[in-house]
Amino acid sequence: MVVPESQDKMYYPPDDMKRDAHVPDFNSYLALYRKSLENPEAFWKETADEFFWKKPATGPMMQYNFDVTKGNVYVKCMEGAKTNMCYNVLDRLVKERNLGEKVAYYWEGNSPDHHTVITYRQLLSQVCRCANVLKKMGVKKGDRVSIYLPMIPELVYIMLACARIGAVHSIVFAGFSSESLCERIMDAQSNVLVTADGVYRGEKLINLKQIADEALEKCREKASSSVTKCLVIKHHALRTKSGAACNKLQIPWDSECDVWWDEAMTDSPEECEPEWLDAEDPLFILYTSGSTGKPKGVLHTVAGYLLYTSLTFKYVFDHHHDDVYWCTADIGWITGHSYITYGPLANGATSVLFEGIPVHPHVGRFWEIIEKYKVTKFYTAPTAIRLLMKYGREPLQKYDLSSLRILGTVGEPINPEAWQWYHEAVGQGRCPVVDTFWQTETGGHVLTPLPAATPLKPGSATFPFFGVEPTILNEHGEELEGEAEGYLVFRRPWPGIMRTVYRNHERFENTYFKKFPGFYVTGDGCRRDKDGYYWITGRIDDMLNVSGHLMSTAEVEAALTEHPAVAEAAVVSRPHKVKGECLYCFVTLKNSREFNHTLVEELKRLVREKIGPIATPDFIQNAPALPKTRSGKIMRRILRQIARNEKDLGDLSTLADPKVVEVLFSQRCEAAA
Repeated sequence: MVVPESQDKMYYPPDDMKRDAHVPDFNSYLALYRKSLENPEAFWKETADEFFWKKPATGPMMQYNFDVTKGNVYVKCMEGAKTNMCYNVLDRLVKERNLGEKVAYYWEGNSPDHHTVITYRQLLSQVCRCANVLKKMGVKKGDRVSIYLPMIPELVYIMLACARIGAVHSIVFAGFSSESLCERIMDAQSNVLVTADGVYRGEKLINLKQIADEALEKCREKASSSVTKCLVIKHHALRTKSGAACNKLQIPWDSECDVWWDEAMTDSPEECEPEWLDAEDPLFILYTSGSTGKPKGVLHTVAGYLLYTSLTFKYVFDHHHDDVYWCTADIGWITGHSYITYGPLANGATSVLFEGIPVHPHVGRFWEIIEKYKVTKFYTAPTAIRLLMKYGREPLQKYDLSSLRILGTVGEPINPEAWQWYHEAVGQGRCPVVDTFWQTETGGHVLTPLPAATPLKPGSATFPFFGVEPTILNEHGEELEGEAEGYLVFRRPWPGIMRTVYRNHERFENTYFKKFPGFYVTGDGCRRDKDGYYWITGRIDDMLNVSGHLMSTAEVEAALTEHPAVAEAAVVSRPHKVKGECLYCFVTLKNSREFNHTLVEELKRLVREKIGPIATPDFIQNAPALPKTRSGKIMRRILRQIARNEKDLGDLSTLADPKVVEVLFSQRCEAAA
């Protein structure tokens, strides 16, 4: 890599940012990047020296095997060391760095009337009290705790309390259905579930306790449920709404299992000794969609994840002590774990924690919050940007956004049009846009610009982060040099990479390492341009990226085929102006079943119930038959082109019955035509 000089339009970092940036120019990036690959021992030791270790590492910084042909795949970081994540992100700051009075979070509720300020000292106190509650319930080191909560401060307290006592948290996004929650509780074999009575999302009231109870009932039906206690938080917003709104929520209660959070916390002491854990002990499990339809429990461990989230946060957002940082993600996804909780807290950052949605109670809500807290670093999803673009620049003009210095995007590749609008309208042409590529599995950013160092190309994730060595392979596993397009893989691990799929190491090896032995396979396609910039081209396997959330075609197809009228289903993605991609479903009905509007609504409802509202299909098309190869494999490539109304289908020689294609084109959804 050399300093890029391109024919393309480039956006260069502003000069005033270079003055106090951690990585002030491209040559500094190159020097650090070289060091991270050539001397990873020294590079990661410098990061580790920032933190507290009860016992130093006895082994090297990184040990690994990525080659399935040479034995089990493994990654170890700082073997032999002992530490505690919670101690490092709270006690160290309060007791050693005197940051107790610094604001850790400005919490902003669904309604602008609900907000609170939480300092590092208050956060430590609440986390210790919560840890004592969990211990009293019998939770100990290694136990799993499932958390099904909205974006309230208690979500952060609980996850850090788990980290403090060595329990493994498994957070489930509070928009998932009872079926999805049940599946995740059963796989993790959790013995405590934490939820809330309910939540307002925009104007909509959601009965979380009822969904949680349904999930536990399903666990009991499928096997004996491992959950012995359900800790229930009373959502403050439901207490302050008019009585009528609150009465809508009938809270089911089982006195054998259910415990009110406020009552449990009343006499809980503010001191709780941290559990000292091995570097490679598990920190959390987070479920991500699998291409077989069964979610994968991605497992991250203590030391490597601490090093990687803290360093990526510091460099990618060029974090300084007086910043106010806001990531709009939900903690139910990996972005919230890495860049709302652990990365920012490890740096002693002040963050905004936001419960609401971008357009409630008005379309200027994001801009209002940026002005209110004088946000300097803002990190959101292309889906949110495209949604707000629809309302034009007018809502922006009512607010003062002059505090902003860096913008970021996450969840999916951002289209150049949205990038330009974000840069010009929101950043007023002066804020670099860090377009970050990473996955639940990578733990943190792996391809990303650095705001003061990297010349930007709209839509490109630019270059690798420190310690990350990408390469592009063709279908035969051959490495491609220079300008190229193919499979994005990584040659070596970094500290924050996942360690296994929980209770299924074989699936871990098969999913990420079997196709190309010696490499971690991302499952994404990638193009490298003449200047060495990386561009993510989308999933290569049967995965969909809807509004930045990854889901498998198999998962949605399984839900559709549960309907008694459906014989077979195939799901593909179709471009969508706001979501990036939306779901386009083909269903083949059983004999004598009629395809009509009522059936379509029933199928949409079924998907919502099985997976959650986020997976609701936009289009469902009748398919008397599906295009299949002679061996019976559905050709989704052809279905994608039908969904997009693209008539140039290329080679159809492997199709068992080419006439199927004409029929499907003639029956395309009218709404999609």
